[in-house]
Amino acid sequence: MKLVIIESPFKREALKKYLGNGYEVFATKGHIRDLPQKNFGIDLKNNFEPKYEIVPDKKDLIKELKSKAEKAEEVLIATDPDREGEAISWHVANILGFDTEKTCRIEFNEISKKAVTEALKKPRKIDLKLVDAQQARRVLDRLVGYKVSPIICKKIAPKLSAGRVQSVALKLVVDREIEIEKFIPEEYWTVNALLKKGESQIKASLSTYKKKKFVPKNKEEVDKLLEEVKGKDFLVKEVKKSKTKSHAPAPFTTSTMQQDALNKLGMSLARTSSSAQQLYEGVDIKGEGKIALITYIRTDSVRVSQDAQNACLSFIKEKYGDDFVPSKPNIYHTKDSAQDAHEAIRPITMDITPEMAKETLSSDNYRLYKLIYERFLASQMASAEYSSVAVTFDCENYGFKVNGKTMEFPGYTSVYKEFVEDENKEGMAGRLPKLEEGELLPCEKILPEQKFTKPPTRYTEASLVKAMEEKGIGRPATYAATITILQSRKYTVKEAKYLVPTELGRKITAYLDQFFSSVINVKFTAHMESRLDDIAVKEEDWHNVVSNFWKGFEHLLVNADASSVTMKEPPKETDIECEKCGSKMLIRTGRFGEFLACSNFPKCKNTRPLDTTKKVVGKCPDCGGELVERKSKKGKLYYSCDKYPECKFMSWDITTGDKCPKCKSPLIVKGKIIKCNNSDCDYKIDDKNDAQTKNNQ
Repeated sequence: MKLVIIESPFKREALKKYLGNGYEVFATKGHIRDLPQKNFGIDLKNNFEPKYEIVPDKKDLIKELKSKAEKAEEVLIATDPDREGEAISWHVANILGFDTEKTCRIEFNEISKKAVTEALKKPRKIDLKLVDAQQARRVLDRLVGYKVSPIICKKIAPKLSAGRVQSVALKLVVDREIEIEKFIPEEYWTVNALLKKGESQIKASLSTYKKKKFVPKNKEEVDKLLEEVKGKDFLVKEVKKSKTKSHAPAPFTTSTMQQDALNKLGMSLARTSSSAQQLYEGVDIKGEGKIALITYIRTDSVRVSQDAQNACLSFIKEKYGDDFVPSKPNIYHTKDSAQDAHEAIRPITMDITPEMAKETLSSDNYRLYKLIYERFLASQMASAEYSSVAVTFDCENYGFKVNGKTMEFPGYTSVYKEFVEDENKEGMAGRLPKLEEGELLPCEKILPEQKFTKPPTRYTEASLVKAMEEKGIGRPATYAATITILQSRKYTVKEAKYLVPTELGRKITAYLDQFFSSVINVKFTAHMESRLDDIAVKEEDWHNVVSNFWKGFEHLLVNADASSVTMKEPPKETDIECEKCGSKMLIRTGRFGEFLACSNFPKCKNTRPLDTTKKVVGKCPDCGGELVERKSKKGKLYYSCDKYPECKFMSWDITTGDKCPKCKSPLIVKGKIIKCNNSDCDYKIDDKNDAQTKNNQ
């Protein structure tokens, strides 16, 4: 019997279908060895060596793993095909006592018979360059998280966290909010002329004055225009006709999938991550059993395999006809900063259409699979073709324009239309009547409209993901987790679909800007991502990368800690009298939350806890109500919704108000960890390190 070791137990059933009877599949349920949860775990005096330890709740699992490995004729480690998956393979191999030269690692980008069979044919050694790159990331994240977090807890408020990527993402949100607040609207006017040609009406937009681009800034300029063109005909100055093409969009990366799922389907990052994970690991399909539908979901590449492309082109030809097959297969180029470790996100097979799977898929899974399927299908189709005409008109010294555009061939748009924020552009029209240069058209009406410039739009989850990707902050696997942390820690809140920084989030950013601006900024964070890539690709020593970072970072820590600058909230006054001296009690905040302390301190050092009978501690994950502390008849603390009995939610742990993106159980707070309340689910976020323990391991 051969043993195949994977991360997620949810993959087991789909994978066993392709392995056959000679294999046993064992799931580690994520990391089995990692940096310690309760202490720093980095030896600063010994070249930043990490001190790994067995994950506390994995001891029995490791015992079982070792037993199975000893009995197996061959052990193959098939963790996820990315850097974190490679690092998990390395930890597993270390625990099993494997030599670094052992060819025990296999990987596949999709759970399909062909991919799994091919992987079994070519086991390889664990790629230590990828392991080192991941180790460097973990060490850097821990250096920032464990060294900066205590400082902001001391200078701002207890129980706060900072992170190498997390705090930069927060800075983007805060900086955008400040930009909006400082924005001063400026007046401008649009002017449209309704021109008559036979039975047709043409709406042309003002574009120039004396052949220079012109936008009226006030009513006086508009009145001058109205006076000059009053009763005048408009001359058709120029008619330009052209054929244009719109090329199909590339297949999905993690980032573009998350953006389109929110923009088109209204699915949050958490819901999208959960559905994508299930589609990748395997879902029940009527008549097929449990099978995986899509390729690996954490990718920054738009590359697709030749086999997948050929299969898709054959499908297009059969279903849509030869005209929809491009003359040359569409090739998309992955941006230079991408890791390009594996393919874009695509359906494993074109044979299982969304409609075939709809009956047994959940609503979210069906809609996301349909989106992925149609995006990939469209990416391999011929371009859409348009007949375009651009017409310019002159009237006195003013120039007007209109652009007509009609579709001649739908191409990929028959399957998939890209999301456009604003379709209503000035000067755009559909089919125009026939116009000849030199002819005069009467003007029926001039339509001026006063407008004001608008501030930048707040970030949505989707646009923040896009910004993080474009600016090189984080990697595909971290986008959703990072944004989730900002919301669960109450550094940002959602207003409608937009992310708004809280006062606490603004304070943290202001403090970090003052003392850590050279490290916690977009440019430096993107630079560190490229340095991590150097470790993986150019065999750069990861110790040197970390050491160079630490040299400058250590001085920032010392300066910040020694500074007298504080952003702590002053104590709140109350009408409660101190039972020892009669002075008024104050509400102060300490390590374990708020408490009452005598205002006559230090003469009187009396303190006592606040009445916690109904202390609000968070949000109810079921209805969004307030989560309050209560005590059972036996004095045991528990948490329940303040809308009881309408909502009967209760928990022995504080919840974040969010639900697990994997299994929809409540997310709870355990010390510095946010984790799923479901003991059978391994989802958790180590927010102290600004890193996620993978959504699906």
